[in-house]
Amino acid sequence: MLAKDTTILQTFNYYLQRGGEEDSVERIREQLSGHYDLQSCSFNSSRWIGDHAPSVFTQAMMVFYNRESARTLAAGIEEHRPDVILLHNPYPVGSPSVYHTALKHRVPVLQYIHNFRPFSVGGPLWARGKLCRDSLQGNYWSEVRHAAWQNSVVKSAIFAAALKFLHRSGWLRAIKGWIAISNFMRMKFIEAGIDESSIDVLGHFWNFQTAQNDVFPDEGYYLFLGRLVEEKGVGVLLEAWKHVCDESGADAPELWIGGSGPMEAAVEEAASGNDKVRYLGFIDGREKRTAIRNCRAMIAPSTWWEPLGLVTYEAYDYKKPMFAAASGGLEETVEHGTTGFLHEAGDARALAGQVQSFQSFSSADRLEMGKCGREWLEQHGSRTRWQEEFDSILEKVMTSA
Repeated sequence: MLAKDTTILQTFNYYLQRGGEEDSVERIREQLSGHYDLQSCSFNSSRWIGDHAPSVFTQAMMVFYNRESARTLAAGIEEHRPDVILLHNPYPVGSPSVYHTALKHRVPVLQYIHNFRPFSVGGPLWARGKLCRDSLQGNYWSEVRHAAWQNSVVKSAIFAAALKFLHRSGWLRAIKGWIAISNFMRMKFIEAGIDESSIDVLGHFWNFQTAQNDVFPDEGYYLFLGRLVEEKGVGVLLEAWKHVCDESGADAPELWIGGSGPMEAAVEEAASGNDKVRYLGFIDGREKRTAIRNCRAMIAPSTWWEPLGLVTYEAYDYKKPMFAAASGGLEETVEHGTTGFLHEAGDARALAGQVQSFQSFSSADRLEMGKCGREWLEQHGSRTRWQEEFDSILEKVMTSA
């Protein structure tokens, strides 16, 4: 059993736009703070934009090795004397220097797998409407050609070279253990060459917003919440609703869409031309909770390999069924016909058919499906279970190191 004074240095590079990964990192920080001496060493991508940002040439060099980040992490190690570094995303400001610094100071790294880095230029293994599977074997040409990182071929090429450099440097030997958030992600990293004995699966825990016996209304609309980007299936969703409206006419249910991103214009156009589609813009806090609370079901039509899909957790918290693509980790959180429905990724007609079928369900059957989702979340989202499994992984990493 690990002592409570075990010191963990949590390290994370914050993105320009906050998303689910940041939320997960914050939840993990809050959870571990009550069990260990948890310290933080963070980097922020916002430092590379604006008047005081490094030059483009300097940034390109820093993607390979950021000496300033190395000094920052080294100072954190000297100050806190951590037993382990819990590393989330180190890119781009943290850079591969994070691994080199940990190796130099002989501090074991426990790497949390939130996306496909360090085996993907962009992170999601996705670019311009296609999965870039070859990146798992070190062939980044598809991601480079399709400008996977920051919509730039040049920047993507630089990042690809930096990944090649990292894998050849030997610095990844600093990683003594990996945490995959789904079995799917574990298998993909094994496919990429990581020793299967070093990768453990630990799905996210959940901070419940509702009580187990709460009853929620059903106002009849279906809800999508997420980044308005191609890989989240926004195009598939809009096409599916055209089919729903064509088949059902005036009886078609409403689709509410909440989020922001590059496909905002397409969503706004769909909403302006169809009174069954409503665009909410970006919503959060009470407005977001209210939208989930009153919907009939939620939809996650992702076309990329979704690592896990926390939107499913949000739906189940409020006893709402989930309509999801059979994509990545979503297949592990949605039980077809029990807690929701799975459709083949990209198949708009299949999604539309499932929605139309669900419309014929009785209110009691819909409620029962929502209850099953809540039961799944109670079982798989337990903080106690998560902590016990994390403790076991941490002890294994520290022992092997």
